[in-house]
Amino acid sequence: MIVAGVMSGTSADGIDVALVRVEDPVTPKSSRGGTTRGKESPRQTRTKFLGHAEFPYPADVRRRILVSMNSPRASVADLARLNFLLGELYAEAVIATQKRLRTKAELIGCHGQTLYHQGVPAPFLGRKLAVTWQSGEGAVVAARTGLPVVSDFRPADMAAGGKGAPLVPYLDYLLYRDWKIGRIALNLGGIANLTAIPAAAALNQVVAFDTGPGNMVIDALAEQLFGQSCDRDGKIAASGRVLEGALERFLNDAFFRQQPPKTAGREQFGREFAREFLHACRPPGATKARTKASAATSSPKAIEKRDVIASATALTVRSIGKAIERFVLPKGNFSELIVSGGGARNPTLMTALGNEVSRLGLRLRSSDEFGIPSSAKEAVAFAVMAYETWKRRPSNVPSATGAKRAVAVGKISYP
Repeated sequence: MIVAGVMSGTSADGIDVALVRVEDPVTPKSSRGGTTRGKESPRQTRTKFLGHAEFPYPADVRRRILVSMNSPRASVADLARLNFLLGELYAEAVIATQKRLRTKAELIGCHGQTLYHQGVPAPFLGRKLAVTWQSGEGAVVAARTGLPVVSDFRPADMAAGGKGAPLVPYLDYLLYRDWKIGRIALNLGGIANLTAIPAAAALNQVVAFDTGPGNMVIDALAEQLFGQSCDRDGKIAASGRVLEGALERFLNDAFFRQQPPKTAGREQFGREFAREFLHACRPPGATKARTKASAATSSPKAIEKRDVIASATALTVRSIGKAIERFVLPKGNFSELIVSGGGARNPTLMTALGNEVSRLGLRLRSSDEFGIPSSAKEAVAFAVMAYETWKRRPSNVPSATGAKRAVAVGKISYP
């Protein structure tokens, strides 16, 4: 079956669509005429990447998404409109990708745009609830494309006691499991998350969790200080120096010390965090007064703006390194770190990451080396999970999310 995977991440920069051929495994025959079982032949869905396309959000849509994320106040009417608008945009992206690749999908797996994710139960009206919300109406995508759609993947895992994230470890296991070496798959999206797969691991031996910010803090500060949506090619960070004092303060944040499983989002590393980080980067004694003449420029004058971006980049790199050192390496021998996601396009970030993990004895590799472009891997993951749901099979990884059991994830909308 050919499945279209659709992903729009926490960076809210646009829509990624991947077309994937997904098939059930062929169970090899044993020499005695039966089928082999156990360690020699685990059931693993087979995937073949066919191609992908990227579609930036229109600027006004991206602004609306960012305003809606983790917002203390929002118009219910506007949120409902955004839900249907995103459904239209996802459908258009799938149709355009099919035309571009001259390939017709039979099923769609659409993650949607996360507006709010709270993986840990918190009090609400007399109950303690963990909640999540991915916007983008699956029924609209199904109606416009004429294809069944699996969407809203996270709630089923949370209903089973999990944190609803990370979900990509299921694909990481299929792609990177090796009989002889342990591998760590790292996704550098808005949030960074990793999947640790010991050599010859069973699925329930996989360890996965969010490590903290990926591109999110860098992007927020690049926009605030330079009017750019991101630090393209890491050029700003490369020209600055790391402010070690500010960096150490934030590396002591409680999230980084928390044991897995754990998940993060804009609730932890969004606007408020970026504002605090910027404030901490000001030199001692910098004036806090904001006169009418200096109100718009007091922050940039009090600091070297490029140093803030360099420090935010270092925060991503070092928080990943500390997470691997604290929570992964004690669990086994690992040889490789395989990177995917938008952050893989940032050479400054990747160089610093290579230096960081080299001291941990890890070789840095890219998902491109395994046949899937780094920017397409998450879209591929939701294509594969949609296929499993279509087959009524589970694809969450309880050891990664903390769920009490494996469950089929997602809801199906028919055209």
